[in-house]
Parts: sequence; C-alpha cells; structure tokens
Amino acid sequence: MSPQKASTKAQTARKAALKGTQGQKVKKVRTTSAFRLPKTLRLARAPKYARKAAPRFATLDQYSVLKQPLNTETAMKKIEDDNTLVFLVDVRANKHQIKDAVKKLYDVDAAKINTLIRPDGIKKAYIRLPADVDALDVANKIGFI
Repeated sequence: MSPQKASTKAQTARKAALKGTQGQKVKKVRTTSAFRLPKTLRLARAPKYARKAAPRFATLDQYSVLKQPLNTETAMKKIEDDNTLVFLVDVRANKHQIKDAVKKLYDVDAAKINTLIRPDGIKKAYIRLPADVDALDVANKIGFI
C-alpha cells in the first residue's frame, strides 16, 4: 500500500472517530396515543413432569352414545312410515358420533339424524335410514320389535 493511500485511509478513520459512526438519531413517529407493548418471544412449555398420571380414555364410545332404542307407539309409527329409528342417546353426543355409533353397532348408514333434548333432560335421536335399507328389518335385528 502506498504511503499516500495509507494517509487518506487514516484521515477518514480519524474523521469517523471524531464525528462518530451513528450519525443523527431519528425519532420514531407515533401514530396513536396509546402505547402498545411490543410482542416478545413466547416459548413453548417444557414441563418437568406430567400433570396427570395417565391420559383419560374417550368416555363416549359407541356403546355409551346409544343408550336404548325407543319403542313407543309414535316411534313404531316412525319406523313403519318414515323409515326412521328412534334412540335415546347420551346428552354429550353430537350427530356425527351418533351416526358413527349406528354404523359400528348395526352396520347401517344413516341418511339423516335429527336430535332433541326432552324436558326431562334426555337426548332423543331420530335416525333416518336410506331408502334401500328397511328400518323394520334393522329393528328386528336389534331385537326391540
């Protein structure tokens, strides 16, 4: 490196040292009156031990979803006229769980399911079967006719 280049380099370094490298500080423009805390790092939990001794099993299996078939006169009329089975079901069960339970227990697909909760707090499900499946045959197979 030539002596002149070295001296110019030294001069620029001296200027930078005297002036400072940061320059002027720019003020951040605030657009709202409320100050919002910045979002900081949130680490995932890494527990030292499990809070439960053993995981809970699913309490609603197909046997607890469908409690019993209903065989009142109106339910029998539904079976004969509308191709619909009527069951008392668990209050916590939804229509998908009821449909799966009927499929697993009785090997029958449900076309449509309507549910209601009776005034005594028990849930009732109207399980409409497709036209190719006879509800009377399914009811005989279940054994409540």
